[in-house]
Amino acid sequence: MSGIKKIVILGPESTGKSTLCAALAAHFNTLWVKEYAREYLLQHGMAYTYDDLLTIARGQLAGEDAAIATLAGHDPAQRLLFIDTDMYVMKVWCEFVFGDCHHFILNQVAGRQYDLYLLCATDLPWVKDELREYPDPETREKLYHMYKDLLINQATPWAEIRGDAHERLQTAIAAVDALPA
Repeated sequence: MSGIKKIVILGPESTGKSTLCAALAAHFNTLWVKEYAREYLLQHGMAYTYDDLLTIARGQLAGEDAAIATLAGHDPAQRLLFIDTDMYVMKVWCEFVFGDCHHFILNQVAGRQYDLYLLCATDLPWVKDELREYPDPETREKLYHMYKDLLINQATPWAEIRGDAHERLQTAIAAVDALPA
């Protein structure tokens, strides 16, 4: 769509996804899509249901589609879009918490195309906030490997993001710069 390159940042909670998205958008002078789940859960609370995850997925996609529409009118040099989480995140969340995933989410996973995934590793310290659920290293690693397994088994290029904030940003910039024009 309109030659916009879409780069998704994913990984377990507290792995620097939002920070990395903001930094990449600033570096490349473009937009980024915030994780809709944070907004939704801050408004509705943490007692979410399986059906709430479908609502969150739809909200995430609406934000992504709005950003794509905004960028479609910009200078082609600014046609990069950084997306903080996608339907892979929703799939993992649904399956991890509820043991099942909405068909709508699975259809979006199959139908939406992206240009690059950046998988944030769990090597940053977990930081508590009102929305985070999994402070234990074992659960964080299990979730990380669920994301990694998804990325290994699909065709879109991806890069693992590790290290401190500076190292993460440099690795991510290099991966974006390596995308074909």
